[in-house]
Amino acid sequence: MDVKEVQWSELQRDPKSVAALADAGDVRVRRRDGADLLLTREDRIATSGEGAIATVRALRNLLAHVPVETAAAALSEEFPWLGLLPADAVAQFVAEFIKAARISAELGQWSVLAEMLRGWKSTAMVYADPDLLRQLSGPLDKDLGPVPAPVDGDADAR
Repeated sequence: MDVKEVQWSELQRDPKSVAALADAGDVRVRRRDGADLLLTREDRIATSGEGAIATVRALRNLLAHVPVETAAAALSEEFPWLGLLPADAVAQFVAEFIKAARISAELGQWSVLAEMLRGWKSTAMVYADPDLLRQLSGPLDKDLGPVPAPVDGDADAR
């Protein structure tokens, strides 16, 4: 489906014609002072969400009926960096992938899956660098001082 593009001013000037475009497909609203907006119909989003949930459930059920090695081999085609991880970590990745995909589909928040994938890819990058792996998995030689309290990211936005 092609995404039509309009300027913010066009949406303000002629909202009915922009709504008609949105009836035909998604509309990207370009703004100078912020990120672009994507205008879409609610029924298309609902249908996409239902399809994503069904797909993830089917994937979860499929992966539950195959050996972890088979699931890992299939996922390695999409994520070749899995080959850098130890076998037990790959098994853990498969379990976390299924869980994060299901949560993402159920909530409609694909950032859950994306964050999980970024974390595992970063872990694979550590395994790709023997010096870094040695530094991060060895004992600490000295006390590095007190650990600062966690910072609440939402507090900065207030």
